[in-house]
Amino acid sequence: MIQLHEHPLSPYAQKVKIALRHKDIPFELLRPEGLGSGAAAEAFAQGNPRREVPLLVDGDCRIFDSTIMLDYLEEKHPETPLMPESPAARARVRMIEDVADTHLEAVNWGLGEIRYFRRAEGDKANALRCQARAQLDGFFTWLESQLGDAEWMTGPLFGRADLAVVPFLNASRGFGFAPQAGGALAAWLDRVNAVPAVAATAAEAETSIASIGKAYRAVESGGFRRHYRDHRLEWMIRSGGLDIVVQGLERGDIRFTDGFDGGKD
Repeated sequence: MIQLHEHPLSPYAQKVKIALRHKDIPFELLRPEGLGSGAAAEAFAQGNPRREVPLLVDGDCRIFDSTIMLDYLEEKHPETPLMPESPAARARVRMIEDVADTHLEAVNWGLGEIRYFRRAEGDKANALRCQARAQLDGFFTWLESQLGDAEWMTGPLFGRADLAVVPFLNASRGFGFAPQAGGALAAWLDRVNAVPAVAATAAEAETSIASIGKAYRAVESGGFRRHYRDHRLEWMIRSGGLDIVVQGLERGDIRFTDGFDGGKD
């Protein structure tokens, strides 16, 4: 049976869980020890040297990166396909997924740093939220253009573009930044959350939120090192949070991707 090492709040893990459930593929969920500390259990780190979820294990096959996992599942389990048939349509789906994985995730990450990890308060926090609001509005407009008049982001059927976007838009809505009420994107969000595989996955995330109300204490104690990589780092710096990054590095509660040889950067 497939094993998925995950955390319910990881949008990347959510993508894979939705695909597994929609394809009706049996799987087991596991939570890695030491997740978030930068020193995850060695067996997990051997499968995912980034030391972040998700990690998919299928027999002797170990896969990190949610996009690669979705490709693997689509190729190995082509029944109940999640990708359209034409190369052009598939390319469009992959572009939508990439925007969600990079830009949308980075904005949500920054909002989480403010709310749950108290990286900024007062005027600083408000300024960062204003940046997030403007950026999300732009992404929502773009996503609505991709949806057009279709029922689903992927095309005529629910598929990969839908499952790739919904975890991020649910997170944005949880932070108080939802698509405009009455618009096509808001209607799509309600529609996609009614898909059984999405509903089950979103419910797990919602339940898990209650456990991170005082997550900032784990950072303050030195037991948690937040992973600032790629677009997350870019977002914080260009949105006015360079001092947050510098302070976190000085305190040692911000990390970059570990060396693939097991050493720390």
